[in-house]
Amino acid sequence: MSFALPVSVLDQSPVSEGSTGAAALANTVDLACLVDDLGYHRYWVAEHHGMPMLASPSPEVLIASIAARTSRIRVGSGGVMLPHYSPLKVAETFSMLSGLYPGRIDLGLGRAPGSDQQTMIALQRDRRQRAPDDFPDQLDELLAYLEDRFPERHPLARLARLPGRPEAPEVWLLGSSAQSAIWAAELGLPYAFADFINPAGAPLARAYRERFAPSDRLPAPHVAVAVSVICADTDVEAEHLGASQRMAISMLRRGHPIEVPPVEKARRFLADDPAADAAADARRVIKGSPATVRAGLEQVAADYAADEVVIVTITHDHAARRRSYELVAAELGLDAVPPATQPGSDPLRPGAVPERESVGLERDATGRDVASG
Repeated sequence: MSFALPVSVLDQSPVSEGSTGAAALANTVDLACLVDDLGYHRYWVAEHHGMPMLASPSPEVLIASIAARTSRIRVGSGGVMLPHYSPLKVAETFSMLSGLYPGRIDLGLGRAPGSDQQTMIALQRDRRQRAPDDFPDQLDELLAYLEDRFPERHPLARLARLPGRPEAPEVWLLGSSAQSAIWAAELGLPYAFADFINPAGAPLARAYRERFAPSDRLPAPHVAVAVSVICADTDVEAEHLGASQRMAISMLRRGHPIEVPPVEKARRFLADDPAADAAADARRVIKGSPATVRAGLEQVAADYAADEVVIVTITHDHAARRRSYELVAAELGLDAVPPATQPGSDPLRPGAVPERESVGLERDATGRDVASG
């Protein structure tokens, strides 16, 4: 039976121990092409700076590459950390993307730095003092550019003639705390909550719905919940694969970010340090067989009264990550492209043989992609 809600993907471009950032970026494009064929609704890429575990500080670059290699799926940011940037620059960039890929570009906006405090300062043009905390003003200016709604005599009105018009991105507000829910409701924007960061967001989603002000942007509230998922053929295998993420999150909480470790190394670490394993439990991860994952997603969606579910999956092995999304798509009954119509012969797509070689994948005897090397 098909899942009742659209299902989307958030990819943080995880870097596996023993691999490289370049390979992680190639894997992101490869995964985007896979889930486009599998019938997922959106593919969002994250923004993180100065983190060895994640390879995407510039989502707009990845969005352009992914949109060029996919055909059905919406592509966007999950998200752009607006405090680092000029609203005009963000508006121009996403206007261009919208003009190039009409009707397919999302602009998810966040307030968090996506980095530590030192990196946040390094991102500033003027480092003599911290940038002001003026996110609401930035957001209002950005929307004015995208929607061309500056007052006629406003000094910035001429800058709203953006290069991608008449196309424009679909703007979302992202968050993991109460304030983002309030702003999204007041501005009449769709709201995506990061349950994989804060699993106590259901009351905030409810508050967003209660306070929502209908607008030209959106007539009714729309909530997406982003959930951490690892799906495998069995519950035991999924739990096994999840050790890599558990160790990485534990080390991050200690202030020592690392690349995503191999499963056996992570299992040894967690066995030797029960406190680290307990710390990792603070974040919700839905792990298990397809049936187990489906039940978990249905429960989270019900808790949030969600209109959409976004899945983020981190494993050490890229082939396991691909397999997780394949299993979820099959279990949820997503609208996959029939094999005969998949563009596997297109050299621009990672479905073609040259690209598979570039991301370190090869075929095993059963025809399934496996990591090489």
